[in-house]
Amino acid sequence: MTYKTHEVKNQVPPRENFDAVQHPVYDEFLKARDAHASISEIHEFGRVAGSLRVQRLADLVEKNQPVLNTHDKYGHRVDQVEYDPAYHELMNIALANGLDGTPWQDKRNNAHLIRAVKFVAWQSGDVGHTCPVTMTYAAVAALRTSKELAAEFEPLLSNGVYDSTFSSPAQKAGLTAGMSMTEKQGGSDVRANSTLAEQQSDGSYQLTGHKWFTSAPMSDILLTLAQAPGGLTCFVVPRILPDGTVNSISLMRLKDKLGNLSNASSEIEYMGATGWRLGDEGRGVRTIVEMVNMTRLDVTQCSAAIMMNGLAKATHHVRHREAFGDKLINKPLMRNVIADLAVEAEAAALSGMWLAALTDEVEKGDSETLLLRRIGLAALKYYVAKRTPEHVAESLECLGGNGYIEDSGMPRLYREAPLGSIWEGTGNVAALDVIRVLKREPEALEAVYNFLGSVAGFDHRYDDFVEQLKSAFDAGADLEFNARTIAGDLSVAIQAALLRKFGNSATTEVFYSTRLIRRHGAVYGTLPSDLGVDEVVARAMASVD
Repeated sequence: MTYKTHEVKNQVPPRENFDAVQHPVYDEFLKARDAHASISEIHEFGRVAGSLRVQRLADLVEKNQPVLNTHDKYGHRVDQVEYDPAYHELMNIALANGLDGTPWQDKRNNAHLIRAVKFVAWQSGDVGHTCPVTMTYAAVAALRTSKELAAEFEPLLSNGVYDSTFSSPAQKAGLTAGMSMTEKQGGSDVRANSTLAEQQSDGSYQLTGHKWFTSAPMSDILLTLAQAPGGLTCFVVPRILPDGTVNSISLMRLKDKLGNLSNASSEIEYMGATGWRLGDEGRGVRTIVEMVNMTRLDVTQCSAAIMMNGLAKATHHVRHREAFGDKLINKPLMRNVIADLAVEAEAAALSGMWLAALTDEVEKGDSETLLLRRIGLAALKYYVAKRTPEHVAESLECLGGNGYIEDSGMPRLYREAPLGSIWEGTGNVAALDVIRVLKREPEALEAVYNFLGSVAGFDHRYDDFVEQLKSAFDAGADLEFNARTIAGDLSVAIQAALLRKFGNSATTEVFYSTRLIRRHGAVYGTLPSDLGVDEVVARAMASVD
């Protein structure tokens, strides 16, 4: 017998087997960058990312977190992390679809942009395992400091092959890379690192010290900062040495983190570990910054993807859920909320794609673009990552109590949301980096002003905002104290320019009428009533049809 109290009504149908990059902003930008030929490939992968199979794999790795095995059953030290089989399956799919170092070898004009949109699609499942995916991609940029080390490792970091066996890099079909920088006494201040590196007679170095955060410690090589006689230096440290012996690296414990649960972040001890110098002694920061730049690109992409995922979940819910006699999406105040969330997410998505497109240009040798990307990576990583947590919180609220339940997927997004502001430099570090580069490199400031000036004269709101930004920087007083304000305003100006160049006209108008003239409230859903938001809402709805 079925009781009436057990009848299920007015519950939202599951969102399954979707295209993770269905929102029109992606195709619009790809077409504007003359990447038409890649669109079908990207959407095919978007459907893989949104498939029920991949979503279930993501659930498994979230539930079955990595386990550290320091010893085997006989008492031998092994220092290995055990992952759920779903983790390896996700890694295999990600790398097979070019999310590793493949773009560095891909000869297509938009190789980094294509990879970036795929990377965004892939965030619709598990975010944690994409940390080693990102580091594998980013490591190639740093490895190119040394022709010898690049020749040894780059091909296997860039061939789309995932090989989880614990063996010497030379014996593997494909490699992954990690980054080992942070120490307990310094955090982002890596110049305070105390890990020591002593040169050996064969040209290698022995590293001794404790690293406070090393994610994905099962990576085949770890790019590591240590103090050599000539100062802070970057090293390539393999987990297993060329002769097949395990390097002297002990995994002390895994971090018990807020989110990013499938990613094994660990404390590790170098106990005379063997490494090879990457770049000159004393140039460690300059060497590793190439990897940092590329990880900042993915942090921006990931933060934007989290916004887009939250928006999609919220939009899917409100288009199906009824309350007070009508669908939620038909309620004026809910349309205000969805439109506000959509404008923010579209601007963030454009930011990430633009940075990836700049990387394609940099690879062609464009020096001005190199400077523009350098500033853009720091500013937009700061701003987009900062906007993400409150964006996810509002998206979660659109689902009401259901959004607070794990089954909705919103709590997972909520836990991931703050990570972007911490990874590759906290908000303060990123904002200060913007100020530092603009002050020390006049050519970078000129590159930024040239870009912003490329859309000057079309709208007085934009022109006025940019002039205020220039005045604030040119005044020169209290730049450090105001670094967040300047970095944030610079990001808003860049986003406004990107919307004018590549964005939808309705989205651009709402952005200009709110973000540029400070006409929106402290929370989402406070757009002025004289704005037309129907087209913006329709674009959000189109992503979940």
